[in-house]
Amino acid sequence: MATVRTLAEAVIKNVEKVIIGKHEPVELTLLALLCQGHVLIEDVPGVGKTMLARATAKSLGCTFKRIQFTPDLLPSDVTGISVYNQKTQEFEFRPGPVIAQIVLTDEINRATPKTQSALLEAMEERQVTVDGATYRMPKPFMVMATQNPIEYEGTFPLPEAQLDRFMMRISLGHPSAADEIRILDAQQLVHPIETIAQVVSASEILEAQEEVKRIHVDPSIKEYIIALVNATRAHPDVYLGASPRGSLGLYRTSQALAAIQGREFAIPDDIKSLAQVVLAHRIIVSPSARIRNVDARAILDEVLQSVAVPGSRVRA
Repeated sequence: MATVRTLAEAVIKNVEKVIIGKHEPVELTLLALLCQGHVLIEDVPGVGKTMLARATAKSLGCTFKRIQFTPDLLPSDVTGISVYNQKTQEFEFRPGPVIAQIVLTDEINRATPKTQSALLEAMEERQVTVDGATYRMPKPFMVMATQNPIEYEGTFPLPEAQLDRFMMRISLGHPSAADEIRILDAQQLVHPIETIAQVVSASEILEAQEEVKRIHVDPSIKEYIIALVNATRAHPDVYLGASPRGSLGLYRTSQALAAIQGREFAIPDDIKSLAQVVLAHRIIVSPSARIRNVDARAILDEVLQSVAVPGSRVRA
């Protein structure tokens, strides 16, 4: 696992030249990539959501496309369209911006549900179907979506099926005072995004993705994952608990976290540290709980405290 750890350190160090003071979100983004997952970045404007996507793509040397989601955006603007070529007298496919290795869907909740659904096939099956023809996505492939949690006017909330396809939901938050001074200094003459270079290749990422799958997960850890997910489904304040895709997401990300830390096996602390970002957005809180200002994060905290950790004894 030394190869994955070395790769991760190089990418994280490079991205942190642009995203200053946000080690955890940068690391989580890389974890999602190593697990072949997608990331939803939910935060207020101006904290670096777009720059995180650009810096990640540039560090990996991957093709990068940005889609600005608006209410008038059409599904064909995302997936592509077949156009009749008068010279050849045949229809030819003109790929949309979703056919790239790193795709940034900016303000995803501003598009209509019909356009949002254009991403479903690409995110899960890693292909798009246009006029009956199927086109595969390049490898590696990751969608990084952003949305503003504050402004709701003119937005369309993401449906549960869409949310469930994001492996993680993360936030950046405002920088500390010291980090904000560093940001001012770093951007005095030129933005750091213009100066960072590629540090790994796409082929190395693909190799790392395969290595991550070989990380050992003990049966007791698997049982712990299932116990946590089942506890979200049985919680009295939950209308709909985490899905089996959430169980798999927690399993995969624990493997990736172990790999970038140089371990060949996952531990319970991996599960506990990743549960919030992997499961919280998959939980639908009941209406009565929302009235009491109970949210999914609070429910997960309660679940993590109540479910016994493998190897520990439950105190009578």
